Parts: sequence; C-alpha cells; structure tokens
Amino acid sequence: MADLYTRIHARAKELEPEIARFLCDLIRTPSHSTKEQEVVAVIDREMRALGFDEVRVDGLGSIIGRVGRGKRLVAFDAHIDTVYPGDRALWRFDPFDAHIADGRVWGRGASDQKGGLAAMVYAGKIMKELDLAGDFTVLFTGTVIEEDCDGLCWKYLVDEEKIRPEAVVITEPTSLRIHRGQRGRMEMMVHAKGVSCHGSAPERGDNAVYKIARIALEIEKLNARLADDPFLGKGTVTVTQVFFSSPSACSVPDAASIQLDRRLTVGETIDTAVAEVKEACRRAGHPEAVVEVLQYAEPAYTGKVFPMQKYFPTWVTPAASPYVQAAVAAYRAALGAEPVVDKWTFSTNGIAIAGLAGIPCLGLGPGHEKEAHAPNESCPVDHLGAAAAFYAAFMAQLNGR
Repeated sequence: MADLYTRIHARAKELEPEIARFLCDLIRTPSHSTKEQEVVAVIDREMRALGFDEVRVDGLGSIIGRVGRGKRLVAFDAHIDTVYPGDRALWRFDPFDAHIADGRVWGRGASDQKGGLAAMVYAGKIMKELDLAGDFTVLFTGTVIEEDCDGLCWKYLVDEEKIRPEAVVITEPTSLRIHRGQRGRMEMMVHAKGVSCHGSAPERGDNAVYKIARIALEIEKLNARLADDPFLGKGTVTVTQVFFSSPSACSVPDAASIQLDRRLTVGETIDTAVAEVKEACRRAGHPEAVVEVLQYAEPAYTGKVFPMQKYFPTWVTPAASPYVQAAVAAYRAALGAEPVVDKWTFSTNGIAIAGLAGIPCLGLGPGHEKEAHAPNESCPVDHLGAAAAFYAAFMAQLNGR
C-alpha cells in the first residue's frame, strides 16, 4: 500500500519540529549512567501525553512504553544515559544548552543517543494514529547504564522481567543506515606481582612494572595476529590503563596491572581471548601473571545492583533474516531510497539482546556514530523525522501492509 507509506512519511515530516523539541528537552536533562531518574520523568510525561497504552519503569530504572496488545512482541530500544561532557573548553556552547541551529539539534546526547529515543517515541505516536501495531505488542525501552555497561539493562529485562521480543530494533546512530551487527568486546586486567625494596638497590627486589611492561609489549604484538572477518572487520586488543603499587616513590613497585580493551570479531569468544592473553604473558616470560575478566556491580539509580561480567559477545543478524528484509522494504517504501546495510564500529545493547539472549537485532538511528562522545555533538533534524518514519514503516511491513 504505497499510500500508507506516503502517509507515514508525511506524518513523520510534519512531526519533526515536535521531535526536535522533545530531543532538546532530553538534552537539557543530564542523565549520566546510574543518574537517569530525571530524564525518565521527562520521557514518562511525553509518552503519556502522546497516548501510549502503558508506561512503566522496571526495577533497574529503565522506562518501558507500550503500544498495542497483539500476541506477537517487538521492541525498539534507546539507551537514555550519556557520557560526561569532558573538557568544557572543547565545546563551543554549554553541552546541556540544547538548541536548534543550521538544521541540527546541538548538545550532549543529541546523537548518542537521545535522538533515537525522541524519534522512536514519536514513531509510537504514528503507530497509534495509523493503527500500525496490528498483530503486535510494541515496546519502546528507554534503557539505563548502557554507557557504563552495555547490555546490562537488556540482560535485566530478559532475565528478571521475562521480556523476550521476537526482534529488537536498536536506535543508536547509524547515519540512517540499517545495521545488522557489531564486534563484541571484553574488559580485562592483567596483574603482575613483584617484591619491593629500596630504590637505591633495585637488585634486592623484583620490579613488577618491568614485568607488566614486557607483557604490554606482547599485547601490542598480539593485536597484529588477531582474526579478521569480511563483514565485521578485525578483532583488536590494546592497553588502555596502567596501575602500580609501591611503598614509596623511592621503592621498587611490588605490583602492577594493565587494563585491556578487547574487541571481538566473528569466532572470537571469552575463552579464546583469555587464552591469547595468557599466551602473551608466557611469551613475555611471566606465565604466573593473572588474567581477570572484569565485573560490573554498580547500583542503579533505583538502588538495584545487578552484577554482570564485562564480556559483551559479538553478534550478527544474517542479511537474509526476515527482519532485515522487512527493514530494507520499510526503508524503500517510507524513505524512497535504497538503504545501505552495514554494521556498528562501537558496541550497543545488542550484545545482550542478540549476543547473550539470541534475539534477532537490527538497527537504524538518527545522527552519526562519529558524533558519539565527541564535543559539540549534534543530530540533523531531518534524520529525526526519517528515523520515525522508518520505525513506523517497519511495523507496517511486519504486519504485511
């Protein structure tokens, strides 16, 4: 029904100013990880004003809006936390002074990823107006703590709330491309022990910094040997932080550690990644070094602690998946162009949705991935309407309209 998709596109374009206004409201409400309570209230008011069938908050603090009462379940996801602004001297304006200029909404979180939240909420309005939920119950999840521990919010939704959609659309920024996968990642520490002594006679001790430095050089070599994939690209590993302990500034350090950022491509797992780092320690001459996969156990703003290992699996939804095919058809019908089907460079909640729970995922979001975590962040206003049109059209496609 070409006429339906014309109406979807026209309505989304008509709503662009309201979506941009809502995005400004979201940006003006700082919401760093574990501190999202105030922005949840802003989203709650908007969803209720737009006539969502139900709005509630889960135990971890994520907000869940519902449209429709069908037997099938689909979800649209946007994380509502942002990173901090960083060095304010790099910003040309107050990062929380949201404003519209040059066809863009400006401010922290404009692309990563409050723009996606604003667009999907107004897609919910379009779905209600045009009766697009059909056979589905459609959930709109504004999820917490993604920046600190991606996927934790959805692991909670699946494990504790028992929410298991047949598919999830992630609204992280994609430059309006359809994304169907991402590399996974891990956060690891390597610990080396030594023996302290006075710095005037280092031969009496065993310097842990020298040990960890040799291991770090082997990690650099390991990076060059990691697997590659034609779609997701190469796995990587790098040292991101260095730590040590010593009795004083004139003592040989008795312990040293390095933190690793490991990006996992297809075929790489927690077991293979840990084994490779242990082998690097052996090559460095220190097989006794301890390799640790980190844990996250910070309390949410609700006070809830939901621990999670910092292993975030790789995931890919096949191009032939009916959900990817529905997305491509929805894009063509609503936006009148041929979509680019690609993947994210960074990590998303898909690591839990698809990587851990095996639920098919795909994504499309307003804004550009390069804007994420950058100063002077912005999102094109026309991306907001286009994304909202796509989300509504996706549901029309799933309902065979």
